[in-house]
Amino acid sequence: MGVIQVQEPGLFTTVQDLGREGFGPLGVSASGAADAISVRLGNRLVGNDERAAALEMTLLGGTFQFPDGAIVALTGSDFGATVDGIQVALWTSMEVKLGQTLRLGPTRSGARCYLCVRGGIEAKLFLGSASTHILSGLGGHEGRSLRKGDRLKIGPANGAAPKRRLSADALKNVLPRKVLRVTPGPQSDWFSEAAQRMFYESRYRVAEESNRMGIRLEGGLVPEGGGGKMISEGVSLGAVQVPDGGQPIILFVEQQTTGGYPKIANVISADFHCLGQLRPRDEIRFERVDWETARSLLREQEKFLASEDLILE
Repeated sequence: MGVIQVQEPGLFTTVQDLGREGFGPLGVSASGAADAISVRLGNRLVGNDERAAALEMTLLGGTFQFPDGAIVALTGSDFGATVDGIQVALWTSMEVKLGQTLRLGPTRSGARCYLCVRGGIEAKLFLGSASTHILSGLGGHEGRSLRKGDRLKIGPANGAAPKRRLSADALKNVLPRKVLRVTPGPQSDWFSEAAQRMFYESRYRVAEESNRMGIRLEGGLVPEGGGGKMISEGVSLGAVQVPDGGQPIILFVEQQTTGGYPKIANVISADFHCLGQLRPRDEIRFERVDWETARSLLREQEKFLASEDLILE
């Protein structure tokens, strides 16, 4: 087993896998990778189970040395990665040799880049997942984002690791959308036709205060909705709450598990990975789809991810 030596952690780098489902009733959100598709594909590129833990970097990447070498893949957004000063590509597996250094800089595209390593990142599981849950300080590497000097253990891996890359056609399917498809929220009928028209016709900008708990939006104010007049209830990933003031908030991977604001819509599961690549000041809008369309889009996405043709050797 090898190690990763953290020389510079980047702006906000954490250990993440696909999260811990089923603990919402206990008040624990799933957490996990903000862009789960990038982690799933990155793990396939290096020969891991798609649930293996990886490093999630946000807006500014880190610098990592591999004293024992490793097979790695970078997925998600372009952070201008180099190995010992030589530029390397996204969406392809590669060998980092003994003692070499992988360096990433500021993003050139979306919000997050993922470093997947053959064998996965070893971390003590919390409720069955290695994901870092920042708000509770649990999971991942000591329940926190990485710091300079941290040493991360790489898990064991068996068998050969042929070089793999994502096909060009597959790459088109993983590019994030800025038009987010949504289904009606549980309180959508609390909002007047004028309020709903405002919501669907407006362009919203991602606020600087956004994080893994929620994506705050700035734009057209959504009136009415009974803010503050409902009893708190369970909320889902991707729910679009409208608090007092009328500026929507999209609940994200470290969301609170209950909330008392009306929810006008819910981002569909097939577009969750797009949320993970939203940067402050990015502009988005919402497109309403029906339930059957949402289910169909998710089935198509899972069929695509299971295809043998998207990974080339």
